[in-house]
Amino acid sequence: MSVEQLETPGAPVEASGAVEPLLDFPLSRRGDVLPEECARLRERAPVARVRTLTGDPAWLVSSHALAKRVLEDERFSLKDTANAGVPRQYALTIPPEVVNNMGNINGAGLRQAVMKSLSPRRAGLEEFLRRTAHGLVDALEAEGGPADLRGGFADPYSAALHCEVLGVPFADWRRLMSGLDTAFMTAAEPFADSALNWYKDVGYFVDRFQEQLERPAERRTGLLGRFADLREADPESSHLTDEMFATVAVSLFGAGAVSTSSFLVLATLTLLQRPELVTYLRTRPERTGAVVEELLRVNLSIGDGLPRIALDDVRLGEVLVKRGELVLVLVEGANFDPEVFDAPERVDPERESNPHLSFGAGRHFCPASALGRAHAEFALAVLVERLPGLRLAVPAENLVWRTGFIKRLPERLPVAW
Repeated sequence: MSVEQLETPGAPVEASGAVEPLLDFPLSRRGDVLPEECARLRERAPVARVRTLTGDPAWLVSSHALAKRVLEDERFSLKDTANAGVPRQYALTIPPEVVNNMGNINGAGLRQAVMKSLSPRRAGLEEFLRRTAHGLVDALEAEGGPADLRGGFADPYSAALHCEVLGVPFADWRRLMSGLDTAFMTAAEPFADSALNWYKDVGYFVDRFQEQLERPAERRTGLLGRFADLREADPESSHLTDEMFATVAVSLFGAGAVSTSSFLVLATLTLLQRPELVTYLRTRPERTGAVVEELLRVNLSIGDGLPRIALDDVRLGEVLVKRGELVLVLVEGANFDPEVFDAPERVDPERESNPHLSFGAGRHFCPASALGRAHAEFALAVLVERLPGLRLAVPAENLVWRTGFIKRLPERLPVAW
């Protein structure tokens, strides 16, 4: 169905005695072009009826005001999207309990350890990020261009950060990242080996947790080291199993590494397509944080809407969302809303007000947002410093975009310098 045919917000169109099919969601998988439906949805039907990969109906929310309201309103639940029998945006590929992982962390009393580990102000982290970025650029230069910036820089750099945060060997990064290709796959039907993939990674983190327990306290590292300290020092944590600690670690590695890597890939692609921004960063390095914030706003890596299940009947704009219905927040719709952002399609490094929703909002606002910002700032600063001639090595239209994945992501990002 064309968005232009929408006459009644959120309802299929009656035409010649037949009901038009629902708009299929997700939208385009390209991460370098804003889907053309965004503006028309936001203007004509900011709460529109769509059909998901599983064939279920859902409400797609595309304006900033309504998207923010959904994310902040406790009547729209993330946890309940994992319940049996509810409409889904795609089949679950991870166990249901993982969907509300931060809720599990809070309930188990692990939140303080997690938040300390996710702090970008942790001693030595800045130097670690700079050293890692420089080392990866050294390897790229030694290999020579063209080279794949995703496989040679973004993926290992993101994995290195999360291995450091969790306290696992960076040498295992390829093994850990490969599991994410299955864990974050979006499919219409469940497939049996998705569970096998999940529990393989849980087993890996159980083993690493046991290694931390066997070390003297002063040699423990990362979040798993904090968990080992908690296991020994806090009698109230004695009921927590190795698998529960491992589940938290798997979830944080997966969500963190895939999000930071995909953002960095698309942020770099945005810079490569706008050389004036690279010049701006080189001449105004103190503005790197502001540039990253703007790149977060325009970034299209979130390939699917942020899902919530309505716990009650709630009116959103002109639409009454019924209890039990699925609501999807279209982040790129909100982040390009001209009611909030002046000239939203312009990448403006001088933008002063930037209340984007790329980290979500409300109760499930990303707990690693500050760490994600620091990750991107150091990476881009090193790339601009070391590779001032960095450019796409192939025409942008020849990039191959992944399908069936939670993120919009090119399979490779070939660059030269």
